[in-house]
Amino acid sequence: MEQPKGVDWTVIILTCQYKDSVEVFQRELEIRQKREQIPTRTMLLAVEDPEVHVGSGGATLNALLVAAEHLSARAGFTVVTSDVLHSAWILILHMALCLKLFCLSLLPPQGRDFPFDDCGRAFTCLPVENPQAPVEAVVCNLDCLLDIMSHRLGPGSPPGVWVCSTDMLLSVPPNPGISWDGFRGARAIALPGSTAYARNHGVYLTDSQGFVLDIYYQGTEAEIRRCGRPDGRVPLVSGLVFFSVETAEHLLATHVSPPLDACTYMGLDSGARPVQLSLFFDILLCMARNVRREDFLVGRPPEMGQGDVDIAGYLYGARAELWRELRDQPLTVAYVPDGSYNYMTNSASEFLHSLTFPGAPGAQVVHSQVEERQLLGAGSSVVSCLLEGPVQLGPGSVLQHCHLRGPIHIGTGCFVSGLDVAQSEALHGLELHDLVLQGHHVQLHGARSRAFTLVGRLDSWEALHKARHVLEARQDLSLRPLIRAAVYEGCPGPLMATLDQVAAGGGDPGVAARALACVADVLGCMAEGQGGLRSGPAANPEWVRPFSYLECGDLARGVEALAEERDKWLSRPALLVRAARHYEGAGQILIRQAVMSAQHFVSSVPVELPAPGQWVVAECPARVDFSGGWSDTPPLAYELGGAVLGLAVRLNGRRPIGARARRIPEPELWLAVGPRQDKMATKIVCGSLDDLQDYCQPHAPGALLKAAFICAGIVSVHSKLSLSEQLLCAFGGGFELHTWSELPHGSGLGTSSILAGAALAALQRAAGRAVGTEALIHAVLHLEQLLTTGGGWQDQVGGLMPGIKVGRSRAQLPLKVEVEEITVPAGFVQKLNDHLLLVYTGKTRLARNLLQDVLRSWYARLPAVVQNAHNLVRHTEECAEAFRQGSLPLLGQCLTSYWEQKKLMAPGCEPLAVRRMMAVLAPHVHGQSLAGAGGGGFLYLLTKEPRQKEALEAVLAKTEGLGNYSIHLVEVDTQGLSLQLLGTETSA
Repeated sequence: MEQPKGVDWTVIILTCQYKDSVEVFQRELEIRQKREQIPTRTMLLAVEDPEVHVGSGGATLNALLVAAEHLSARAGFTVVTSDVLHSAWILILHMALCLKLFCLSLLPPQGRDFPFDDCGRAFTCLPVENPQAPVEAVVCNLDCLLDIMSHRLGPGSPPGVWVCSTDMLLSVPPNPGISWDGFRGARAIALPGSTAYARNHGVYLTDSQGFVLDIYYQGTEAEIRRCGRPDGRVPLVSGLVFFSVETAEHLLATHVSPPLDACTYMGLDSGARPVQLSLFFDILLCMARNVRREDFLVGRPPEMGQGDVDIAGYLYGARAELWRELRDQPLTVAYVPDGSYNYMTNSASEFLHSLTFPGAPGAQVVHSQVEERQLLGAGSSVVSCLLEGPVQLGPGSVLQHCHLRGPIHIGTGCFVSGLDVAQSEALHGLELHDLVLQGHHVQLHGARSRAFTLVGRLDSWEALHKARHVLEARQDLSLRPLIRAAVYEGCPGPLMATLDQVAAGGGDPGVAARALACVADVLGCMAEGQGGLRSGPAANPEWVRPFSYLECGDLARGVEALAEERDKWLSRPALLVRAARHYEGAGQILIRQAVMSAQHFVSSVPVELPAPGQWVVAECPARVDFSGGWSDTPPLAYELGGAVLGLAVRLNGRRPIGARARRIPEPELWLAVGPRQDKMATKIVCGSLDDLQDYCQPHAPGALLKAAFICAGIVSVHSKLSLSEQLLCAFGGGFELHTWSELPHGSGLGTSSILAGAALAALQRAAGRAVGTEALIHAVLHLEQLLTTGGGWQDQVGGLMPGIKVGRSRAQLPLKVEVEEITVPAGFVQKLNDHLLLVYTGKTRLARNLLQDVLRSWYARLPAVVQNAHNLVRHTEECAEAFRQGSLPLLGQCLTSYWEQKKLMAPGCEPLAVRRMMAVLAPHVHGQSLAGAGGGGFLYLLTKEPRQKEALEAVLAKTEGLGNYSIHLVEVDTQGLSLQLLGTETSA
């Protein structure tokens, strides 16, 4: 490697991806200066690489600015001046320059961690040595690159700036034949590659004089062939660029021009919005002769969402500034036909091939002591090792930094690094093949230790088989750590592709829904905590097509269409979050289809049709949940199995929920929603099927009532008959349906589900059918899926069935709910009535977001959530036993535990005012909990003393900041759903 006098570098800058590594790499540069690999006059700088925000081009601009700052200061200037570049030879070595990040974007950077060396590709040890070196040392890739730049590529070049990646292995002949006569502009060094290799890399298209016409990345076959040389090979983008002083000055000038100022530490420290800039496909591309200005300015990554004016404008401005400064600078290619370029991938096979010598008669032994060299296989390599006794190494295997004591047999295809005698004993008697076994020095909380990793040579770092196995085997293991690793390591794409395959391939809606939820988690992780709340709407028109496939049961086409749409939403955090919401929306479609299986248990029997005008009135109590809530919520209800203990209750002696229905002569549907007093209700008349089309939009007026008519089979929105034709044919006229609730919105007492049950019961009876209560429970599940509100089964069980009972569903489909009435000691119901109170907190519950958060945590199989879900089911049985014993203190303990379980299931369900209220009430109660999902609504108390309404009102009256609360008497309802036929009356 010893060469004649090389370039007398003015500055060498090594950019580091991590702040903690700056000091280490600064020391590495200084060590090489002491070894006389770098001239003593050269200024050495290791700087933190802002590429994590600004890409390879931004990192180059930042390094150029830092070099100019230091040279300006050394020359006595107090401001940065480009004059210092005129007599400077600057070398920028990028530790983290990734040639696969070619597009200007606002995306987070892709990962560049290298699995085969803890210090990265630059410090990978090579099986070579320099016997003429003044200081003996192992040779790293960085040493080879320094030698190539100083003694082969750099000599003869004018003052300017060289940029060199350190993520590739280069071979350059001693005299590459590069002429610098009359040179100006920028020059890229291109090394030869096959057309097959070029399919995954960048290539230059040049004219006969070497001027660059275009640059392709992963080009088409036609584009790659167009770049071909007479020798049949193509000029690869090889991570090497030279900028003349003139061009470097133009590039440096952009650091004060928004938005490119955000590519440097100055701009970032000033609060500028980061923008990623590619060295090759932004800075160099604008100099390519065939690139038109209008095409360059609107260029964008293929995954960028269309119509995103904010991002498009930002990128347009950045590229416009580059075009203005650099377009007139010529860009040429110096092609080195006798050189070679190999990007250092994460493939163990490719890595071993680069460190071994296939076809060589013996092993390559460097800086090592080997006692029995005859045991080393042909073509293998040993670097920096001490091998005592019989250590056998197979052909094509590599040993580095090891002290081993035989007998040890390492077969073919192995890379072993960082082991010592202590680990040698563990290898005795084993024969290793196709393995990567590494020891690592780590420091945890100040304590130094060793860690060891073992993977197969043929293992794919991106195949992510764990995700497939966990999902298809329905394991309760969280994939969120794997998702984070995939995103941080830069391979979310392969993971999402695997999840797509799982979702589309199994035909199981439960597995598919969880896979889609995992895709949503990947997208959310890519947003890095930005872009807004994960929970939100999921009905953007762009997603209608994939959703329609899923609704029709075409899972494979639906997943494929989702992936196609997803690719348009990856450009910035806000779009990523919105895409995640729509993937969760897609999962809800599959949940709906699974819950629809409850229709198997819906049946009715014909009964006498009421006379026209005769009212059928259904009245229901509310429900209070004592244990197990959330376990009834799909998909927990059929994946885990649910168990909920609930009470049917009256408030202030009244049953607060009801519906009434009757037949009318007009072939229409008359709907009324609101208070029981008809005059104050909101009236809706549906005269055509078009008036029913919004039945699946929960916030549309009368949506629940419209869904009830469809669920009851009275009308079909897909029929070829008109609404009036359907009604006249089947019933000789239409229907009037009026529903009411005396409870506030978001009460937490199960209002909407119980109301749906009441509406269905009244409608079915008015239509001449009788439906049992258990059938109604399943019918409500069906209705709420039509309505798209989702939800579980505990509300209708609690309000339609009388008294104290436990509802259960098994971990299976079809979803079936079974109910057990709990028998309590004589007189206990009255005792319970004396000690049970409801407090309206004045806070409206926002249960929908809570539901989305819970489902997200369940699908992620977060360990705490999985354990808590199991506890909810188990504690329900304990609570049932406390009721059988008639023990108020035990029930109080159940309530207290239940509230803690609810808070763990749905963090954020305890508003501050409620927490304050519960703290004030705690000395007076055995236990307390917010009803339903929490977040507001009603708080229910089990008081230590009987009949405490007035006493507790006095306690709360003394507490400030509680808002508009009220305390209500409550009693167990022993009737449940009641249905009666009344006389006729004139409709309002």
